[in-house]
This record gives sequence, structure tokens and C-alpha cells, in this order.
Amino acid sequence: MKFTDGYWQLRPGVTVLRPGAVESVEPDERSFTVFAPIGRITGRGDTLNRPVVTVRFFSPAPGVVGVTVGHHSGGLPKQPRFVLAEDTDHPVQVEVTGLSARLTTGELTVRVALTGPWQVDFLRGDRLVTSSTERSIGVVTDADGQKYVHDRLALGVGETIYGLGERFGAYVKNGQTVEIWNADGGTASEQAYKNVPFYLSSAGYGVFVDHPEHVSFEVGSEVVSQTQFSVPGQSLTYHVIDGPSPKEVLRRYTALTGRPARVPAWSYGLWLSTSFTTSYDEKTVTEFIDGMAERDLPLSVFHFDCFWMRQFHWVDFIWDPATFPDPEGMLRRLHERGLKVCVWINPYIAQRSYLFEEGRQAGYLVRNPDGSIWQWDKWQAGMALVDFTNPDAARWYADKLKVLLDMGVDCFKTDFGERIPTDVIWHDGADPQRMHNYYSYLYNKTVFELLESERGTGEAVVFARSATAGGQQFPVHWGGDCESTFVAMAESLRGGLSLAASGFGYWSHDIGGFEGTPDPAVFKRWIAFGLLSSHSRLHGSGSYRVPWAYDDEAVEVLRRFTRLKLSLMPYLAAAADEAHREGIPVMRPMILEFPDDPTTAYLDRQYMLGPDLLVAPVMSADGQVTYYVPAGTWTNLMTGAQVTGPGWVHEKHGFDTVPVLARPGAVIPFGSVTDRPDYPWADGVQLRMYAPAQGQRTRVRIPSPDGGPGTEFEVRYQDGTATAEVVAGASSGYGCEVTEVAT
Repeated sequence: MKFTDGYWQLRPGVTVLRPGAVESVEPDERSFTVFAPIGRITGRGDTLNRPVVTVRFFSPAPGVVGVTVGHHSGGLPKQPRFVLAEDTDHPVQVEVTGLSARLTTGELTVRVALTGPWQVDFLRGDRLVTSSTERSIGVVTDADGQKYVHDRLALGVGETIYGLGERFGAYVKNGQTVEIWNADGGTASEQAYKNVPFYLSSAGYGVFVDHPEHVSFEVGSEVVSQTQFSVPGQSLTYHVIDGPSPKEVLRRYTALTGRPARVPAWSYGLWLSTSFTTSYDEKTVTEFIDGMAERDLPLSVFHFDCFWMRQFHWVDFIWDPATFPDPEGMLRRLHERGLKVCVWINPYIAQRSYLFEEGRQAGYLVRNPDGSIWQWDKWQAGMALVDFTNPDAARWYADKLKVLLDMGVDCFKTDFGERIPTDVIWHDGADPQRMHNYYSYLYNKTVFELLESERGTGEAVVFARSATAGGQQFPVHWGGDCESTFVAMAESLRGGLSLAASGFGYWSHDIGGFEGTPDPAVFKRWIAFGLLSSHSRLHGSGSYRVPWAYDDEAVEVLRRFTRLKLSLMPYLAAAADEAHREGIPVMRPMILEFPDDPTTAYLDRQYMLGPDLLVAPVMSADGQVTYYVPAGTWTNLMTGAQVTGPGWVHEKHGFDTVPVLARPGAVIPFGSVTDRPDYPWADGVQLRMYAPAQGQRTRVRIPSPDGGPGTEFEVRYQDGTATAEVVAGASSGYGCEVTEVAT
């Protein structure tokens, strides 16, 4: 939110209190608190009628400095709060001298000047990372009497900002105003389904604003040399997270807010959907699956979208008897074909659903202040909202889903959860403003934890649309409702890159786009992008997404890229394991892998898939594509062609190829199976070396599909010969072939 009129003036009716010189500081063993009156204190009389800004500095985790800026502290505490894994035992050093107060955790130090104007510096060793200066903090009252608190952190020359959730506009956030407020706005606007009050800086630090309610960010858009963040109320808490690399920032951030769960091996295969408003029954579903099998197209998951239930009854979790008279039998038949089954759900209860009255009587639905049930007609007639702050309501909802799991359903698409009202009463007394974004966390947590309890750790997966900070623990998330155009393909990728920079390890999108019917060229180009993502789903709105609905070539393209992805499962599984253990996403913005290459700062039409594969989706009908390669010799996995960087490359690709390039010196493990994702990934693996260096030794770890220790190989390259041996994990029963692909 903007409070100023240019640099010098405030907007009409706005008043701001800013800390002046520090009056005193109170340290303890792990924190210190600074008291800064408004204006200078020259005598005792100046202490009267003088507001004081109180700022506390602390460390919730190694390499993380927390800051709480407050004015009046007598307000009632508000819930919910983000669940943070705080570490109260890590080393923290506090030092107060006549000139400064300092707190150090790891390599990160916060230094507050105790003389002169307000000045807070964050340093890595002796190097300045960012600062809060004399005009940065503001305790604001607007023209309507609403209170806000803001701080501003300095932006260095050339510094770029990323993240803030899944945002579909410009990938670099400099110059933008970003509102952290979940909305069902599609992918073509400034609104977002997944809002995360965390940003990642190219300068090697991150900032997490610890507020689930509405947070406004002005990224060089109010004061061009600073990033401002503000919240309503009289207190602001944020955390500065050290790097020094962007990867290390994400490691620390996800250690604090939660790491992505491990998801089942079968989920990496191809998902096929009924689509949304299309007409379908078991015969239609069977024809789709038969068509895939007849065309030798590997399929892992079949998804039933909304109309598996009766219209106007969403949700009651009852199969529409007119179209699915034998759901148990149908699910059994699908399982017999080796398929997993996903069904669509949402947290809204239509008035016509039998669950409406059941939930009303039990007190499981969100209420208006007068005690009546909150309802509206958007999406479903008379729909209400499950109150997940009520543990009994969450169990009730989960029990309804358990019936489906017992029937044979394997996972859920957890759609919606963004349009959450703020004029309501929650069971646990939660603040409605804070619940708007946080609702998505409780909703997906309820469903994901049910799946874990029923299927086991590592066997739970959802396809979620809404999220906020911490939601990365409940994967997978997909990009929402995009149009079926090349422009929408590009905006979807920008959203995925921003989400990856916000701590989310897995991401997917609707192959071909959701709204409308894609041109065959769009569909075929999107296939490559979709199969070179962590998760891959064919889904649309009013038209089917089976490839033969477009042309025969689409069938060939889908087969080629599906089999490529399945052959890459040993490599993708290792990248996913890194996401689970360390919080580094599977699909990575280029700057995560190449933070010292300034060209990567603005690249938003390409990405790294894991640490060693560069992917540049082709977003044109004629196959023209331009992409950037960092230093070294890069090798196309599909064609063997090599390009040498650093530099820009312009190519033309048919529908059967795409720029997917191995990093110089990479060893890419290829699996021995290409018709399913859940196979022993290390058994018969082929280790392909790309442009190796003389004397190179590379460790390659291949996880086990069941979450076991996996297998580790050491690959050596000497005098033109590549060799490999098992050095950890599986016995010699797991053989491998090592191939020098390109030198």
C-alpha cells in the first residue's frame, strides 16, 4: 500500500510516526529491544506526549534475524499465525556498545546505530546486505483512521527481487505493487491463487513477512531504492534470511516454514483428465484409456473432474448414479489396468448437498456474526464453507473423503479455497482477515494428512490450486485456469518460476491450457513443456485433452515426451529428493543455479529442471525459440547438438524436439523403463556423461521409489574413458552402463 505522494509528501489525511534517535536498548541473552521516540529528546520535557516506536531483534533460526516493529502493544493477540519451526538453541551473540547494538546468528549480523538518525544494517561478515534507514519504518494512520505499520529495506544497484507466490506478471518484481491476498483470478491478471509473503533477492538474502493476513509489497514502486512491506494494525514482524546463495536462502526459509513432502513415484507419470464441463461417463473414460493404450501412450493417473458428482450437489462426495452407477467396480477396473485415480473436490458445500444440513446442525460451517450460516450463490447455489478451525469439522470432512479412499480413490485435486469471506465468525475465534489466506493451508493440510494416514508417508499427493506460506508441505500445486494460447503458456511459466522462488518444490499446469480449445500447434508445444515439468497433466475446460482430438502428430509428440520423462525418472527422483530434504525446487529459475551470471537475472522463458538440465519451451507455432546458455558446452539430450556459452542461441525446432540441454560435465542417469514412473530406478540405469572434463569425478545418487536409502555411483572420466561403480546403497545386483555422450 502506498502512503506517500512522491518522495517528500504524504497522501491526503495520512500521518506517519517514525523512530528518531534511539533512547535506550534492553538486551538479553538471545535478543535486544530498542526504544526510539519520535523526534529528538533534548530534555525531560521532550519525553511527554511523545510516541515511542519499539523494535525487537531476535533470531528464530540459524542465519535468520527476526524484527518486530510495534507501537501500542495492548491489543489482543490474533490468530492464526504461521507455524514456524523455530530453533531456540542455536548460537546467538548479542553485543551492546556505546555506538551500536548487534545480534549475530551464523554469518548474519543486524547492527542498530545507537547514535544519530535511525539506521539498521544487516551484514554478512563485514559486507552490507540491506538496510532500514531513517525514513524506512512508519506507523501510519490513514484518512479513515486505519492503522498500518511498514518497514523498507534498501535495494542495491542491479538488485532484483523474485517470489511473493505464484505470480503471472513480470518475473522480476522490481517496480511492482504486490498484494498478498488469495483470489480466484485466473492467470492473466495481477491476482494470484498462491500468495506468499516472502521474497528472494539476487543479493543473496530473503525476507519473510510473518503475517497471514493482507500484506502489501511495494518493490521499488513507492521508494524506488527500497522494498516496502506493510500490514494493517500496530505491529509488524518480518525475518531477514541469509544466503549467501539463493539456494541457501530457500534452504533456510523452508527449514523455518516447512519442507515439501515426498510424493509417490507413480505421481510423476502422465495424468489424464475428463476435463471440466465436458460430457463423460464410464464409457467415455474407458474409451480414453483404451485409446491411450492402443496408441502406446503410457498413462499413470486418471482424474475425474467436478461432474463425477451430481450438478448442484458439489460437494457431497457421492458419485452421480446416472453416469457412474457402479463406482466401486469402475475403480477396481481402473486399478486392474495399473492406473491410479484422482477425483476433484473443494471445501464448499452447496445448499442442495446433504452435507449442508449435516454440517449446519453440527456447527461445522462458517457462520455470520448473527450465528446464521454464511452463504452465497457464486460457484454453487447457496453454498457454505467448511470451518477447518473446528477440529471436529476437519475430521468430519476427512471422514467423508476416507469413504472415497476405501472405495478405491487414490488422491484428490483440492481445488478452490481462495474466495474466503472476511465478514464471518470462525469456530476458534480466528481473525477473519488472517483466515482469508490461511484457509488454504488448513484445507490442504486436512486432505494431505488424511492421505498420509491412510496411504503412508511418501504416498500422499494432492493437486492443489490455493496456497500460502507453509503450503509447500502439501504438494503438488498446479497453475490454475490459463487460456489455451502461447501467451498463456508463457505466463504460466512465469507463475511457476515465481512459486519456485517462494519455496514450493513441485509445480504443474494444464497441458494445452484450460480455457478454450488449443490450436494443435499450441497443444503440441505445450506437451513438451508439460512433460518436462515435475508433474504432468492433460486437462481442460470445455474440450477433451486426448491427443488424437488434435491430430496424429500430437499422438507421436505425446508418446515421445512421455517416454523421455519416464526414462529420466532416476534423475527427476534425485531432484525431487533434494526438494524434500533441502527445499530446493525441482523446476528452478536460472538464477538459482547461476547466481553469478547477471544474464540469468531476467530469464523467464526457460528454467533448470533439477540441477543439470536446461529447458527452454518453444512458444511459437513455427518452432522458433531463443534461449540463453551459461558458460561451457551444453548438449541437447534429444538431438546431441552442442552449443557453447555464455551466449544466446536461436534455433528452430519441430514438434518432436525442444531445447533440453545437459549442463557441461553433467552425468544424467537414464532409467531402463519408459512405460511407467514407478520402477527400480537404479536397476540397469545408464549414466550418460556430457562434455566431461579430464579427471572428472562425479557422485550420482539415485533414490529408491519406496523412500529407502537408494544407490550412489561414482563416475570417473580419464583419458577419454568413462567408468562407474556403486559406492553406497544397493548391492552389485544393480548394474549400470556408463556412456560418454559428448566431449
